[in-house]
Amino acid sequence: MSQRAKDWSTLHDWGVVRERDAPIFTQVYRQIRLAILDQRLQPGSKLPSTRELAQQLAVSRSAVVTAYDQLIAEGYIQGQKGSGTYVSSDMPATSTRPKPKLERTRNPTIQQFNLKSVADFTDVTMQGSALPFNLGRTLIDARTHEQWRRIAARTFRSLKQSHFGYSDPRGYLKLRNAICDYLRVARSVRCEPDQIVVTAGTQHAIDLIARLLPDANTDVWVEDPGYLPTRQSLAAHGARVHPIPVDKHGLIVKAGIKTAPKARAVFVTPSHQFPTGVVLSMARRLELIAWARDAKAWIVEDDYASEFRYGGHPLASMQGLDDNDRVIYIGTLNKALFPGLRLGYAVIPTGMLQALVTARYLSDRQPSTITQSIVADFMEEGYFAAHIRRMRLTYRTQRDALVSALQNSLHDKLVVDPPDQGMHLIAYLKYRLSDINIERAAHEHGVVVRAMSRMYMDAPAKSALMLGFSGYPERSIAPAVARLAKAIRN
Repeated sequence: MSQRAKDWSTLHDWGVVRERDAPIFTQVYRQIRLAILDQRLQPGSKLPSTRELAQQLAVSRSAVVTAYDQLIAEGYIQGQKGSGTYVSSDMPATSTRPKPKLERTRNPTIQQFNLKSVADFTDVTMQGSALPFNLGRTLIDARTHEQWRRIAARTFRSLKQSHFGYSDPRGYLKLRNAICDYLRVARSVRCEPDQIVVTAGTQHAIDLIARLLPDANTDVWVEDPGYLPTRQSLAAHGARVHPIPVDKHGLIVKAGIKTAPKARAVFVTPSHQFPTGVVLSMARRLELIAWARDAKAWIVEDDYASEFRYGGHPLASMQGLDDNDRVIYIGTLNKALFPGLRLGYAVIPTGMLQALVTARYLSDRQPSTITQSIVADFMEEGYFAAHIRRMRLTYRTQRDALVSALQNSLHDKLVVDPPDQGMHLIAYLKYRLSDINIERAAHEHGVVVRAMSRMYMDAPAKSALMLGFSGYPERSIAPAVARLAKAIRN
């Protein structure tokens, strides 16, 4: 089935005129990805060698190698030792792009419905614990602290009139511009500043979206295992939640279609599934997008920890693959900077934008203009990107320190799964040890670990511990692991 890509010439007509705002490897990556999605390159087609393509495009070979590495990481292509590089054979046989129509169909009408009460909420008081290894914690170094302090002081010295009144519920335009520029480059998100709504974080965005589901008892998919607050927020708004199992390739789309074919939304963490850490394969991404297009359903892409990838470049967003305006992309600055910031964002399809802005206005009117102004300057002046680069190195070091300590102290009790992305790791317990019992015992020894079995609904639960590694100095990791080992052995 493998064949030489005869239409490769269609990929490099951009060779003379280059994009000024994108690195060469990104441009090569985009060209190949687009050809695969448009099916100009069919599954099984052989790609040129990196040396040959570099010569054809008159670019450095390293740029082509980096582009190929990214495409391999995202599942578009695959290397075969001694044979070459090919378009992945498990790509869908039909394109996810919409069929040509005389007139673009409008997005469905969205109505708000009433909040319903739920009783089964988690113990939210533990979320504030600073003990290792609680989840979602961050660090800022002295450089970030000084830059933040200086910009904040400057902002308060020159308070503008706009800070003393009401403002756009979508958020401060300067910040929305900065977020838009960042997402385009870092996450391949297709957006305009008018589509961005500043939120208090991903949980706030999920709550707003849940308010806009068509009516009570609307069917929605969630990952199983998955993020408990997402499930609880949807239940609180009366949605009928269907747990869809996750395997090593991510959410099983066929299982979702079989379980609830008329679902109106799916909430998914494709770049780093919570809690398992698996990446939604490219074949599954395209399958999910095709389903959403045909079912006129929404995909809510929660990209909560995309900045922190430790092997290669961050994976591109699902939103950038979608030509049907069915993906709502949400992210957070609280994990990229610090949780006390309380700022996130959502990229909203045009058909939902007015309704969501109205919901944001009714629930919270607007985010703080002063805080937004500080963050906008922090991003525009280049400090945000530099902070991410430094923290990525720091967190990778802390991840490695935690993995080493666990393997040295508890190799007979658990198996560690070091993640390529994110801010926590999974330690699978041996001998049917109870993660819930260990969670309780560890807290008595001054350590916070999360029992992963709590994250399951219908799928068979695995006994494992979730340990955050991003928010704790490296020197504190080994002593905390020693206390955890004592709790487990006792």
